[in-house]
Amino acid sequence: MIERRIKVELAERLDQAPAVALLGPRQVGKTTLAREIGEERPSLYLDLESDADRAKLADPELYLEVHEDKLVILDEVHRLPGLFQILRGLIDRGRRKGLRTGRFLLLGSASIDLLAQSGESLAGRISYLEMHPLDAWEVMAGEIDRLWTRGGFPESFVAASDRLSQRWRQDFIRTYLERDIPMLGPRIAAETLRRFWTMLAHHQSGLLNASEFARSLGVDSKTVAAYLDLLVDLLLVRRLEPWHSNSSKRLVKASRIYVRDSGLVHTLLGLATREDILGHPIAGASWEGFVMESLIAAAPEGAQANFYRTAAGAEIDLLLTMPGGAIWAFEIKRSLAPKVERGFHHACADLDPARRTVIYPGTETYPMSDDIQVMPLIEAGRQLLALHE
Repeated sequence: MIERRIKVELAERLDQAPAVALLGPRQVGKTTLAREIGEERPSLYLDLESDADRAKLADPELYLEVHEDKLVILDEVHRLPGLFQILRGLIDRGRRKGLRTGRFLLLGSASIDLLAQSGESLAGRISYLEMHPLDAWEVMAGEIDRLWTRGGFPESFVAASDRLSQRWRQDFIRTYLERDIPMLGPRIAAETLRRFWTMLAHHQSGLLNASEFARSLGVDSKTVAAYLDLLVDLLLVRRLEPWHSNSSKRLVKASRIYVRDSGLVHTLLGLATREDILGHPIAGASWEGFVMESLIAAAPEGAQANFYRTAAGAEIDLLLTMPGGAIWAFEIKRSLAPKVERGFHHACADLDPARRTVIYPGTETYPMSDDIQVMPLIEAGRQLLALHE
């Protein structure tokens, strides 16, 4: 069993709020974690994809009121969107009885409808927490390359071989396209969405050009935007926004696009082993996306992630603006002898970040210059995790 870092924070939120929504892609480990939490306190687990469990909620108010002394875990809660209004009444009545925290744990693949419905009905009563795939601080130090190759979905990571891991990811992608996405409402041809998802993998870390995607798919730009919104909403793709400021610099305004899980990038491109990946042009961009997702996962709550790029060529791969306003700048290099381009120095001169770090796949930390440190991902993440304390 892999210990998930998010478990402590989830328990804290349940002790502070009457309802917590744990959001994340399917198969990321939400149910396993929820059941672990449920074993540590009086609880009731209901899977709303099960006909038997849904039947128990034929009269949800009456059924749930009987179990008001327990943490009620509602899995796949998007299957019963009308439930949120009822939960609101139960929470408010419970508050009058002194039941103020730890009432409901809602699990679901993130969707705009789910967030909107729960936000409107449970405003002031619910806390949202996003669960990421496995990250570099949840696996052994020597398993970073394996994590990059296979991605962070637990079943993919622990598979007995790269071939079986690849097969799991192929099935995961097929299930999302043919079952899960249609269940959430959008009527999109599975093959069209697969082509789009694969194009995004080929375009990993590139600037979004909706017109180019539209021409390749034979659709219009608005349709491409809708496809992208869907994959971003399902936490499968990240749209990294550019840094904005009031300076006179001409800043790039297009977003950068990343398929969030490196294992899915490799499967969409037909790459099963580390050797396959290293022999493919996507290796550098895939490593960049993997490191970036890891750093964002390690950053403290409230940190803002952006990239910086000007028309003149000044560029920083990742900026993390901390809750106090300090800026940490990261340049990501898939090289054991990393060097930074002139554009990084110019960008740092524009922004004056508090920390300037180059992440590389080596094991030692050393200074590149007076103000730039070269370090492995693990050490950079430890520095970010220390900010949580």
